[in-house]
Amino acid sequence: MPPDPGRGPVRRAVSSLDPRVEAATGHDVDTLWDHRDRGLLDEAQTLLADRHRALAQAETAVTFYRTLLHRLSNGEFPVDAPLFERIGRTVDQMEGAATARDAAEHLVLAVLEPIEATARTAPSDPQAPLAAADQAALLAIARGAKLHQHLLTGQTSVATSSGARVSYARLQQLEAGGLASRDAGHPIHAGQPIDLTEAGRAALSRRTRPTAEPSATPARRPGAFPTHRR
Repeated sequence: MPPDPGRGPVRRAVSSLDPRVEAATGHDVDTLWDHRDRGLLDEAQTLLADRHRALAQAETAVTFYRTLLHRLSNGEFPVDAPLFERIGRTVDQMEGAATARDAAEHLVLAVLEPIEATARTAPSDPQAPLAAADQAALLAIARGAKLHQHLLTGQTSVATSSGARVSYARLQQLEAGGLASRDAGHPIHAGQPIDLTEAGRAALSRRTRPTAEPSATPARRPGAFPTHRR
């Protein structure tokens, strides 16, 4: 039997919706759950956190039965009628867990998609202050970056030439704000180049533009006698 979710916190399983949840809320999943427990989220994000937790529990159940099925078929047990019965029973249980997982995923999407739509249609102020984390991400992307997806695990990550860490959720936020874009013409497994948009370069230049150096000769106070150089 899978672990009882009521007996303690469920270890978060990586789901295909994690990057979208993180991009829409601006928090990684662990922080989102922590804020939910502390009552720091609005109504929509609270519901999203609750449904994402249910999805994580469903993912855990699928993983449990898949691991059990692998154990039954890896040669550890003798091939006999009881083994066939156990395999058949485990397959049925895994199918039920996958059905529950798919239903939980639909419930997450029902809350997530309106939050994403609101974020896309929200007016953006080009002169708005740029957060320090966004500034660091834009600077790292400006120096060269690519988006990669692991062929086996499916995990998506951003690799930068400078070695600075940029999360996939942060990249999605910058893309939604029109500050960065990636070249989808390249296969993601080989790496999709990421570049700043005109708005992204303008936002970065506003934050990195050096201030004017003070004049070597101080301004003369009104009414003061002029000074003479030696």
